[in-house]
Amino acid sequence: MRTMKFPKRYLVVILTFICTSVCYIERVGFSIAYTFAADAVGVNQASKGTILSTFYYGYACSQVPGGWAAQKIGGRKVLLLSFVLWSATCALVPLDPNRVFVMVVARLLVGVAQGFIFPSIHTVLAQWVPPHERSRSVSLTTSGMYLGAAAGMLFLPSLVKYRGPQAVFLVEAALGAMWSLLWFKYASDPPRSEHPKATAAGFGESALPINGSEKLKLENGGSSIRSAKIPWKKILLSLPVWAIVVNNFTFHYALYVLMNWLPTYFELGLQLSLQEMGSSKMLPYLNMFIFSNIGGVVADHLVTKRILSVTRTRKLLNTIGFIVASLALMAIPIFRTSGGAVLCSSVALGFLALGRAGFAVNHMDIAPRYAGIVMGVSNTAGTLAGIIGVDLTGKLLEAARSVDSSLSSPESWRLVFFIPGLLCIFSSLVFLLFSTGERIFD
Repeated sequence: MRTMKFPKRYLVVILTFICTSVCYIERVGFSIAYTFAADAVGVNQASKGTILSTFYYGYACSQVPGGWAAQKIGGRKVLLLSFVLWSATCALVPLDPNRVFVMVVARLLVGVAQGFIFPSIHTVLAQWVPPHERSRSVSLTTSGMYLGAAAGMLFLPSLVKYRGPQAVFLVEAALGAMWSLLWFKYASDPPRSEHPKATAAGFGESALPINGSEKLKLENGGSSIRSAKIPWKKILLSLPVWAIVVNNFTFHYALYVLMNWLPTYFELGLQLSLQEMGSSKMLPYLNMFIFSNIGGVVADHLVTKRILSVTRTRKLLNTIGFIVASLALMAIPIFRTSGGAVLCSSVALGFLALGRAGFAVNHMDIAPRYAGIVMGVSNTAGTLAGIIGVDLTGKLLEAARSVDSSLSSPESWRLVFFIPGLLCIFSSLVFLLFSTGERIFD
């Protein structure tokens, strides 16, 4: 609308922020609701891990196709379709741990649908956001994940207690439907006048899908042309891309293990009730929200004021974030109180979120026109981390039951938190050695 007091791209960024919030309310909500329902019927930890990780199999399958679809069809349209699909699945599927096949199929469908979301978001942001606003825009958008997770941890346990696990599914479906209506009404592709220097900057209309007539016009002297052919080989053989991939894997390994198993750690490892913990259980995700935005603002400040180059800015924030997170992760089982566990998990997740101002924004630095594609490749690795980490944690805990049937000893949980801690150290070294902030894909 012409009467808006701020640029349209700000509205687009706010809508993508709400998008990621709703997605993570769904993910946290399922883990809380399913854990409650599964524990009520005596499902073992290994089986719980299998169901909780099923989402990520579907999610992994659709990451690269999601990037391709966003590149060819347009991120705006793909994003809307994916939201409608997963919301409908939540609305229609009953939550019954005894109906394993139904649960597996439903989580696969939700995973596939949500797998299109982040490649589409990166494609949309690459079109709308100029380079000097990328860090804070991407950080704000991704911080929605953590605010959504915090809100889920705060409100959904009580919803499960008083209304039952199925109520979580219905609330999530309603939130998905409301966002879809907002996106349909207010989102659009950037107009030609929005970014007159789109080709040089690598964003705007030059990142939009090109139909046949537009392609012919551009080939006959148009000012904004991009190759319709995606450089798959160059992307897959690029060391800077692999630096992003490795760090995406580690980030999501730590995030998904904590997101899916922290409720179990509080309940069984520390013998605490989620309902009795009050608002403290949401602090790790609230910390992620705060630190993600701090990282984005700091990164843009360092770049725009020319205090550091883009490359050094990305490496600095990535290294600080991952090293501090590794120490906090490995310290979690040392503390045997709710305050200690919340503090360590808050520091770990907060600094991981700070590190996203390093590796996560780097997609747009090195490949602004193929941001959705590169995001799809790296997020596939992040999704594999969810499959491996969530399922492996269930198996580690089931093995620990032979020693400690209640899983209340710190030894039962030490390996669970040491693995992501060590991965953080390794990933930060990889990013220091191989990443760059320079544009390497035309």
